[in-house]
Amino acid sequence: MYGQIRIEHNLSCKAKPRFEEDLGFGRHFTDHMFMMDFEEGKGWHDPRIIPYGPISHDPSAMVFHYGQAVFEGLKAFRTEKDEIVLFRPDQNAQRLNRSSDRLQMPQMDENFVVGAIQTLVRVDAEWVPRKKGSSLYIRPFVIATEAGLGVRASSRYSFVIIMSPVGSYYEEGLQPINILVESHYARAVQGGTGSAKTAGNYAATLKAQALAKEHNCAQVLWLDAIEKTYIEEAGSMNVFFKINGEVVTPNLSGSILDGITRKSIIHLLKEWGIPVTERKISIDDIVLAYENGTLEEAFGTGTAAVVSPIGSLLWNGTPMVINQGNIGDLVRRLYDTITGIQYGRIEDSYGWTISC
Repeated sequence: MYGQIRIEHNLSCKAKPRFEEDLGFGRHFTDHMFMMDFEEGKGWHDPRIIPYGPISHDPSAMVFHYGQAVFEGLKAFRTEKDEIVLFRPDQNAQRLNRSSDRLQMPQMDENFVVGAIQTLVRVDAEWVPRKKGSSLYIRPFVIATEAGLGVRASSRYSFVIIMSPVGSYYEEGLQPINILVESHYARAVQGGTGSAKTAGNYAATLKAQALAKEHNCAQVLWLDAIEKTYIEEAGSMNVFFKINGEVVTPNLSGSILDGITRKSIIHLLKEWGIPVTERKISIDDIVLAYENGTLEEAFGTGTAAVVSPIGSLLWNGTPMVINQGNIGDLVRRLYDTITGIQYGRIEDSYGWTISC
């Protein structure tokens, strides 16, 4: 379709980090990367795996000026049987195309995208760590590369995949985190790009994220941009609340990301017979549940952190401590199940993992 993937092996491989130590997140990068180019009238072409290194673009490349950039995030895991698997990569490929469509960027064959990821992981298989809780984070992205100024869609693009061995996303690991409820700044609005995984969405969160850090909070919980009332998502996570036995999460209104871990969590909850509802949730609903003692657990979900228990919400200067700041039973069960499937400790009866 796009041609056979050409592989140029790196003859100067770098020293690998000590995988048994804390890898952090996104600090180290593997020896190779995948690249493929798009040109209007020619389509996607020249798929290749080459040594990891700098990418050169013209200063007028349109990505620098008009922000046509989308990305994905997924992981490769080394199972207890020493096999390497990916978790639901087909979902990432589908979402990459949806994001590209929103930013008027060209689509790609989703099976080819998954195959390219598998091939790159096989080339750099020794970079998949064996330490419990570690994984190989995979970052596919597409950027506009045409040289020229003028507000329009680019006629040239690059598709790139890079990879990084990682430990826990949060320094706290699987420990309850503090979250600041943001009531001034806005992340996205319905009709905007909130449902796309595009770079600009994350740039818009950095100011509030810095304020959260000043309040000893790990993340920001965003409210809707119009009424500043309805909960949307956290900086890098979808959010869930367990209230009086029912799990509720904001519905996909067009301004939040359709998370793959979110989708997996909802599937598990339904299978376990735990009531789960996708609907509009106001911050007032959460405050009321907290005050009357029915707010039992809260947690975020995402590829990077998997499941993160929320220990407290800082709202209007007052912390609401959830479940006495402890990890809830449901959060623990969800985390153990998802990671159990990813690392091969639990049988994958859903077909969510594929081998590399």
